[in-house]
This record gives sequence, structure tokens and C-alpha cells, in this order.
Amino acid sequence: MKYIGLQAQISRNNRKSTLLLLGFPLLILLGIYIFLFFALEGDMAEVNRDFIYLVPAVAAVVGIWFLIAFASHSALIKMSTGAKSLERKENMRIYNLTENLCMSVGMKMPQLYVIDSPALNAFASGINEKTYAVTLTTGIMATLDDKELEGVIAHELTHIRNKDVRLLIISIIFVGILGFLVQVLFRSMLYGSGRRRDSKVDGRVMLIALVVAAVVYLLTILFKFALSRKREYLADAGAVEMTKNPMAMAAALRKISGNHELEVKSSDMKQAFIENGPTKKSAVSGLSGMFSTHPPIAKRIAFLEQM
Repeated sequence: MKYIGLQAQISRNNRKSTLLLLGFPLLILLGIYIFLFFALEGDMAEVNRDFIYLVPAVAAVVGIWFLIAFASHSALIKMSTGAKSLERKENMRIYNLTENLCMSVGMKMPQLYVIDSPALNAFASGINEKTYAVTLTTGIMATLDDKELEGVIAHELTHIRNKDVRLLIISIIFVGILGFLVQVLFRSMLYGSGRRRDSKVDGRVMLIALVVAAVVYLLTILFKFALSRKREYLADAGAVEMTKNPMAMAAALRKISGNHELEVKSSDMKQAFIENGPTKKSAVSGLSGMFSTHPPIAKRIAFLEQM
């Protein structure tokens, strides 16, 4: 990835992330419109009427889903990772590094958590100042030196400053909504339409709905992964801005690479980690790039070395 200057990189990634984020609701609305078009056999008057009628209901469902996800966010993370609160007296080193970085940019210090694991990884979480947190594994704290660990913490603090966790939650919610809808439609096709007198019509409409939902679901997954990759580059750049030490951040990523695998109960949680790439190279790694939550760590290191 070509280095174009720190502020230019931050601005460009923010613009692209905003466009990707807008793509989620637009895809859902487009999917509804396409379904209505085929289900109503192209009668545009009926399509437009039903579309306008459905939009408020869809917005209400999404809104309720959001409220539930936001309210349970912190608790679900703790359950998924087994993270425990890290007290100041337990590790003054981590507290001092984090506190100094926060003071340098005028931000409130987040809560600190630790996961008892030899894996080298870390992540940021929270949706407001009361819930912002940085979580580190015991492995990464023991392996990295102070400069490298400072870069990792700065990376996670950048995620907090840029509201990346909110973006992650929003993307997970949208993908979750479509995934749930696809499951409901698939089960309905298998068990729901065969006993009705008009089962042929019902089956046709259900098939249209399933195909449209599946396509939109795939696109939202791609959007979610693309959004995640953009935010990782931005967080790396933000870490350098805070520490003024790109080589330390690059050195930290080298140590993390191949040693980051951490068992968690939720696969969505892995998107928040500082690294979530495969521990071994794959013959189809180029093709799988679109389905990766993080850019290749080698590219991230190369980008940092240009700074």
C-alpha cells in the first residue's frame, strides 16, 4: 500500500469507510425493492406503494435490533473472550503506557482488561466513554517490549478515537439481520409452503425472496470485511501519529504474525483483534482476500516502514 502522508491516509480511509457504511442500509432497501418488483410482476405502482409502506416497518425492526445489540455489547464481549479487569496494582507498566498515550492526545483513559492466553493479540471495545476498553493478552504483554507494546496500545486507542467499534457493531448487526432473514426464508421454503392450495405461487415468491436475500447477504459480508480492512490501516497510521515510532509498530506486528490465534466463542469478535489473518499461507490466499477482516500483515508492515 503506497504511503501518501498520514493525514491524507486518515482522510481517505474515513471517506471510504463512510461510503461502505452507507452501503449496508442501501443494500437492504435495494433488496426489498427488487423482491417487490419480481413478486408483483413489475407493476411499478404497486411496487412503489408497497415499498413506501414497508420502509418504516423495516426501520423499526433494525432500530430494535440495534438497541438490543448496543445494550448487550460489553457483556457479550466479556463472555466471548473471558476477559478480566486489569487493576493498576496488578500491572503498573500497562497502566503507565496507556495513561501517557491518553494524556498525549487529551482523551479519557479507557478501562483495561486482560485475557489469560499465550497468544499475541489485543482489541478495543465499547460504544461510549463509560464502556471504552482496551484488552490485551498475557502473551502480548510478556513478549513485546515497551515501545512495541506502546504501538499496540496506541493502535487500539485509535480505534476508540475513531469510533471504529461502533462501525464494527453496526456492520455485524446488518449482516446478522440478513443472515437471520436468509435462514427464516430457507426454513419457510422447506416446511411452510407445501401444504397450501396456492403453494406454487407461494413457493415462487419465497424463492425470489430467498435469492434476493442471499445475494444481499453476500454483499453485506463483503462490505463488512472491506470496512474492517480499511479501519486497520487507519489504526496503524493513528498509532504512528501518537507514538512517532513506525518501526516499533512494525516490529510488534512481526512478533504478532503467526502467534495471534486466540480461541473465542464468537467469530465476529475476531474482527476487533489487532490481527486476525490465517496463521499459515494458503494457495488461494489471493482469492480469499475479499473475505478477510484484516489486510495481510506483510502489507501493513511495508506501509509502516515507508512512514
